[in-house]
Amino acid sequence: MNKILFASCLLIGFNLQILAQRPSTVLKITEPELAGFSDVAIHRIDSLLQQYTNKHLIGGATALVAKDGKVVYYKAVGKRNFNNQPMERTDIFRIASQTKAITAVAVMMLYEQGKFLLDDPISKFIPSFANPVVIDSFIASDSSFTTRPAKREITIRDLLTHTSGIHYSQIGNKTFNAIYSKSGITSGIGVKGHILGEDIIKLGKLPLAHHPGEKFTYGLNSDVLGYLVEVASGQTLDKFFKSKIFDPLGMKDTYFFLPKEKQQRLTVLYGEDEAKLVVKKEATFPLNGDWITDYPNTNGTYFSGGGGLSSTAYDYSLFMQMMLNKGSYNGHRLLSPSTVEMMTMNQTAQFGLPDANLGLGFGISTLKEKAKLGMSPGSYSWGGMFSSSYWIDPEKNIVAQLFINQLPMSHGAIHDKFKALVYAALK
Repeated sequence: MNKILFASCLLIGFNLQILAQRPSTVLKITEPELAGFSDVAIHRIDSLLQQYTNKHLIGGATALVAKDGKVVYYKAVGKRNFNNQPMERTDIFRIASQTKAITAVAVMMLYEQGKFLLDDPISKFIPSFANPVVIDSFIASDSSFTTRPAKREITIRDLLTHTSGIHYSQIGNKTFNAIYSKSGITSGIGVKGHILGEDIIKLGKLPLAHHPGEKFTYGLNSDVLGYLVEVASGQTLDKFFKSKIFDPLGMKDTYFFLPKEKQQRLTVLYGEDEAKLVVKKEATFPLNGDWITDYPNTNGTYFSGGGGLSSTAYDYSLFMQMMLNKGSYNGHRLLSPSTVEMMTMNQTAQFGLPDANLGLGFGISTLKEKAKLGMSPGSYSWGGMFSSSYWIDPEKNIVAQLFINQLPMSHGAIHDKFKALVYAALK
């Protein structure tokens, strides 16, 4: 009996080893019908994007949809720039806050190496965050303030869920815009002469909007996490991303700052006129001082983990497919399945958010999202300030991406319409 049991264990172990060695799903372009989509219905996306472009609501876009690793939609519409060059599928877009998911993966890779626990205080790695204080009063005339001690320190988990109390600079509220501006803290993208570590160390000495873990406040959390990656790994964030994430996944067009040979593929960042129509004018941004609208085409020094990357629809889909594959892609494992599961489960149940929950680096959809647009509960996503959106649906095995570089963007409903058309095309 013991021999039979031993033999059975060997067989099970052998089969598990074979399964572990099988390559993860790799993206391949195919006909929609072969992946469970209606060919006619999926191409309604053509009409949607073209309609918005023809009406001058957007300047252009690229979109990609894949199911079961099969790319069923991958197109570009509109113009790349003011010279009327046509948009191409391989054009590069500023992905802004879609950077956050990549930073979260970097953090969790280091977590898997035993560098830290998620409930460790961030001050263990960035000492300026020790003894945090919460803002008590603010005097607008001179941007002075009073504080009270925070109830506890900020943890790495707080940063991953945007519950640390750290606000955003320049795009946050008036109080923290003023406080951060006085200390030279920026939003981290399109700025000159800043260094990530220097700014984050200064940020650690400034007051919080609320006690850590008390509620959700969208802020510079991922930039802090980016510096955590640098401290824990001994590499600058751009080098860590390239060597540990981009190269293994085959992401050849994702950068903080573009090499010269790829700069011509950067799309213009469109603006809007008073009628909310696209104009041949570069976008404005609420910054104090100069903002470089083509910042990816410069030799910058600030690697913003919260918003600094630029990428293509296909490159970012490789990252999404890795997550859908539970941490691996094309023979390269970045994360364990259990870590991906932890990242994509609700981490903020105590807040009772109405429409979505928060994982570690992602928003997690609920039944309300399914009722609204058809997206499966448990799908995870985020978006970018320059009008980009993506989502990953583990139930339907779908990844999808829509890139539009425009600021301001008054026609954000296009993202929900895109999502609705994708699910409506499923057979």
